[in-house]
Amino acid sequence: MKIICIGRNYAEHAKELNNEVPTSPLIFMKPSTALLTDGKPFYHPVFSSNIHYELEIVLKISKNGKAIQQEFAASYYEEIGLGIDFTARDLQDTLKSKGSPWELAKAFDHSACVGAFTPKSALDMSALHFQLLKNGHVVQNGDTSDLIFSFDYIISYVSKFITLQKGDLIFTGTPAGVGKIEIGDQYIGVLEGNEVLNCSIK
Repeated sequence: MKIICIGRNYAEHAKELNNEVPTSPLIFMKPSTALLTDGKPFYHPVFSSNIHYELEIVLKISKNGKAIQQEFAASYYEEIGLGIDFTARDLQDTLKSKGSPWELAKAFDHSACVGAFTPKSALDMSALHFQLLKNGHVVQNGDTSDLIFSFDYIISYVSKFITLQKGDLIFTGTPAGVGKIEIGDQYIGVLEGNEVLNCSIK
């Protein structure tokens, strides 16, 4: 199982971090050791003083595929969930300033918190709405109608370079509103009005 992530896939998020809006998907990866599931707490690492939350819709790949045509991409996932891409923003800023890869800021242990998955047949796929609540207050509002690159385009594009395998997860990008986490915070992810993710910070 691998975790494939798409960066800057919502224009307003790119702008809030003073990044250019991409013209092709910006891809990075997290190892399987980044996965945090089953409502387990996230323990704030000591190597960063500025960890950010980034709520994202996550696709679970349901079958193997290589060089997938966009018109067939929808058949390669059957379930959708929410995930938090925890990012060491201070490390990322330092690495970016040096032109270095982001792995230390993105791929550390338990940096990919994933909640429960919902069959896509139970959702209106034309425009999915999702939210992140921090200590009971909404901090991120997202709608897939604002995606720069659609789910199907992402699957097709990624599979040109990387073979997708059953069980792989694709984090599809975060909307605006990212921010710093603090020990004691409680995060709830809501997909189409249903709570599907719960993560506390220890």
